[in-house]
Amino acid sequence: MTIESTSCCVPPITPSMTVEDAERVARVFKALGDPTRVRLLSLIAAGAGGEACICDLTEPVGLSQGTVSHHMKLLAEAGLVTREQRGKWAYFALNVDAMDAAAGALRAV
Repeated sequence: MTIESTSCCVPPITPSMTVEDAERVARVFKALGDPTRVRLLSLIAAGAGGEACICDLTEPVGLSQGTVSHHMKLLAEAGLVTREQRGKWAYFALNVDAMDAAAGALRAV
């Protein structure tokens, strides 16, 4: 028996995202890779008007304001939340477009 074809029957794989896009998506998923940050996003989503003050996020996760601020900084840098300063308090809201983009990043194009 002779095998005539040396190629696989699957079409060749072509890159579906650029290196830059992959790095951006990886930052988002890295930010989502921490259970505390996932909980913080859930708390913000459940907040009145889809936002939450940093002062309301510390007790539910049982962490200091400084630690929660660090987590929120990482979420903001990943683009998953927006931050608005109101007096001495920071208010955070979900960036719905970024959340949708993260969900769609791995879907087949």
